[in-house]
Amino acid sequence: MNITFKTESGVFNYRVCAIIKHNNKLLAMKNNNTPYYFLPGGRVKLHEDADAAINRELKEELGIYAKNIKPLWFVQNFFIEDEIKEKFHEICLYYLVDVSDTDLISHNRIIGLETKNNEIFEWLEINTLKEQYLYPLFIKERINDLPEQFEMLTEYEY
Repeated sequence: MNITFKTESGVFNYRVCAIIKHNNKLLAMKNNNTPYYFLPGGRVKLHEDADAAINRELKEELGIYAKNIKPLWFVQNFFIEDEIKEKFHEICLYYLVDVSDTDLISHNRIIGLETKNNEIFEWLEINTLKEQYLYPLFIKERINDLPEQFEMLTEYEY
């Protein structure tokens, strides 16, 4: 069971996301439900630890197991989702993920393994992220300034 719930005042999510960089590019995804890019990852399940969740999500979405993961940020994000216009309160752990031992870096565009949402993964040029329709917004600013130590952030996008 995913740790997410809906109330009259909005939706709460507990998620994990992967920061996957290679040659000044960032791996992002979109699906048939959203016109914007977002980072690989997904909801954490009840009684699942975050490290297990990020590896499960990467396995489900891309068919990979990440040997080297480093937690970067614990983020409290408050936003209104663009398509459904609903308020979200999201807790997300962002991990730096090394995929150098996979074949992901040899593909510009990757069709995701989860077929229900027609997920597409693309390598976006980091120097053009400010012009991209990409969430969360703070990634556009912080992608070139990854923390050496784990940080906590609070983002208000509404």
